[in-house]
Amino acid sequence: MKYILPILLSVFLLSPNLTKAQSVLTNQHKEHAQQLIQKAMGSDVAWERLTYMADTFGPRFSGSENLENSIDWIVETMEEDGFDKVWTQPVMVPHWVRGEESATLLSPRKKDLPMLSLGGSVATPEGGISAEVIVVKSFDELEKVKDQVEGKIVLYNAEFTSYGRTVQYRVNGAIEAARHGAVASIIRSVGPYSMQTPHTGTMYYDDEVKKIPHAAITIEEAMLIQRLYDRGEKIEINLNIQARTLPDTESRNVIAEIKGTEFPEEIIVMGGHIDSWDVGQGVMDDGGGCIAAWEAVRLMNELGIKPKRTIRVVLWTNEENGLRGAEEYHRWVKEEEKSLENHVLAIESDAGVFDPIGFGFSGSERAYDILSEIGTTLQPIESGQVTKGGGGADIGPLMRDGVPGMGLVVDGSRYFWYHHTGADTMDKLNKEDFNECVATMAVFAYAVADIEERLPR
Repeated sequence: MKYILPILLSVFLLSPNLTKAQSVLTNQHKEHAQQLIQKAMGSDVAWERLTYMADTFGPRFSGSENLENSIDWIVETMEEDGFDKVWTQPVMVPHWVRGEESATLLSPRKKDLPMLSLGGSVATPEGGISAEVIVVKSFDELEKVKDQVEGKIVLYNAEFTSYGRTVQYRVNGAIEAARHGAVASIIRSVGPYSMQTPHTGTMYYDDEVKKIPHAAITIEEAMLIQRLYDRGEKIEINLNIQARTLPDTESRNVIAEIKGTEFPEEIIVMGGHIDSWDVGQGVMDDGGGCIAAWEAVRLMNELGIKPKRTIRVVLWTNEENGLRGAEEYHRWVKEEEKSLENHVLAIESDAGVFDPIGFGFSGSERAYDILSEIGTTLQPIESGQVTKGGGGADIGPLMRDGVPGMGLVVDGSRYFWYHHTGADTMDKLNKEDFNECVATMAVFAYAVADIEERLPR
């Protein structure tokens, strides 16, 4: 053993990724990181702005006045913050309007069912559709009973396993039910927990298949109907959806930046999506991510920290039901600004602003090593862990063209309790956790923007 220890020590010291000579951080970087952490943790500015936006404008759905009024306020406030440049980018977005809606259990007893129609659903006839219900737990079960579906409402009572797996019933449920002649479809809300809170979200149609109304009821009611169904009861529901799809309308991405002092053409882009669903306040999805990114750069200005590279905040519009903002930003940087190759890193926060753990990163091994070293400066708030694999929907188009990407990772144990529901409201957030998210985003963006070595692809 006495011979093995010196060998292991020498390997450790000589490893190119571990030697002190390979460190990318200077003492000044470490000092600035601690200043950003302290400033973020001691400030109420971002929390008060998030609270004001949530309470003043409410949900910010694509096509709504709420969204555009909130963007006006953001731009005006950003201009007061001393960014080098603030501007908006026009984006044409879908305009779906919910309208009056209800779901009522008619048989074996009458009961109102809390529900939300799914984004993009077609309307029912006036007065709704009343039909017998057939209950399945999966597409495989649907296939087995396909001969019994004609003229009925299909309820997908799919238990939440993971978002990626369970959301397929929200996204494609109407298509699969309609293939077999269903007149409407309903899903058990996509989430692990409920207090009679239905979850909305986007859905798709197939132009080759009849479009039928599609809605979500709560976990509790889906389980009730399952029990009635298993006992052999005949179940009938009236589903009434008066949604409308209007012509596309104009919205805007919001963009603000501080110019780099040495490599201004090199860009670190950071942000979240400013739109939300039309229920709740959209604070964890994703107003909090937007305000946190904005505040991260504002703090650099306040502290007089001037990084070598440009840091750009983008608040993308229309993530929830179209990704039009992300696609337009990508088109613009590729075709007009011609800065795609100079996008050094894309950072997104869209998983809530709960207690941060670090970032999931997709990029080169050397870039991973650099980011892991930067993460060590966040030890005081334990939010610097970097794991392999990560990104986000709005930075997805950039990542597909080779830009390294990272998504903020938080304690997500409660995220899908509130996701896309009326319960996505300020009272679910914790100010200290939120400020830690601000600090985490600020430190990573600043360090990548200021180290000598450009983050390698």
